[in-house]
Amino acid sequence: MAVASFVLGLVGLLVFNLFLGPIAVVLAGIALWRGTGRRGRALLGLGLGVADLVVLASFVAADHTVSWSLAG
Repeated sequence: MAVASFVLGLVGLLVFNLFLGPIAVVLAGIALWRGTGRRGRALLGLGLGVADLVVLASFVAADHTVSWSLAG
């Protein structure tokens, strides 16, 4: 779960951050709660999941819409 959280958080920075960000946060939380041996990856997944939501919020604030694109 820790590795999945990390991967989903990383991919979520580029695409589908509305969905992948919260999933990464939840998976990281579960992995940490269970006492994973990959604590560093779980923490990175948690940070990236939160970063996904921050990126989404900043783009939404700039465009005033839930959908965003880099093309403008």
